[in-house]
Amino acid sequence: MKNALLILAGFMLYHIGSEYFEPIMLYLNKFIHYKLLSYFLTYILIGIPVFIAICIVNKELNFFRILGLQSNILKGLLVGLIFSLPMFIGSAIQSNIAKNMSVPDLIARTMFAGLFEEIYFRGFFFGQLFRKTKLGFLPAIFFCSIIFASGHLYQSQDAGVLFGIFITTFMGSVFFAWLYVEWNYNLWVPIFLHTLMNLSWYIFTVSDNALGTVNSNLFRILTIALSIMLTVLYKKKIGAQLLINKRTLLMKMPLGNDK
Repeated sequence: MKNALLILAGFMLYHIGSEYFEPIMLYLNKFIHYKLLSYFLTYILIGIPVFIAICIVNKELNFFRILGLQSNILKGLLVGLIFSLPMFIGSAIQSNIAKNMSVPDLIARTMFAGLFEEIYFRGFFFGQLFRKTKLGFLPAIFFCSIIFASGHLYQSQDAGVLFGIFITTFMGSVFFAWLYVEWNYNLWVPIFLHTLMNLSWYIFTVSDNALGTVNSNLFRILTIALSIMLTVLYKKKIGAQLLINKRTLLMKMPLGNDK
């Protein structure tokens, strides 16, 4: 219970800070005069409560190891590239390359968004609840996904579209969390896949919100299906069991307790 409260407190302080993201970034930029760097530093600053909570809960300072950022980065990149192929192929077929792309905006919306959303939502909030408490996968990811999905509702004013955006991003959060666990908490796997999926959405004129079109969602579903299939096949090949199973779905059960 103590760990759960510390994790929740750290995340809520981060979430409160994220509400002031733009004012903080603009203030920093008065001194830095480079918006992309100010954007990056703002993500770091609002995440300070998260890093403090990680160190307290785990009783060590190496939050890179705890989050999975010391895992094999090249493996994460390779897996992300392979898994995201359907979205890149589909986007290239059905859409044109976006005109007048801003490189700083591209980096902020793809690289920084993928990196920090995975660190704070999957690596910390979900990951620490799942690994440091008795909560199973579903309760640990539920509240994380609610908040993650709610953070994307600025993209439309239409009730139907908002519902679609919420469901899409909610399920995306569950998907990235599952990958994080099944790739032995290598956070680079969801980071690179998230980044590359965002990139395919951004460099091609696919949609102006996270819901997308029927065709774009078809290729997104193919990406998810390919990711799940290859992950299961990889674990079978190396003789490893899936970590998300009946013993870890709701509340983590000790080995041998099948009743």
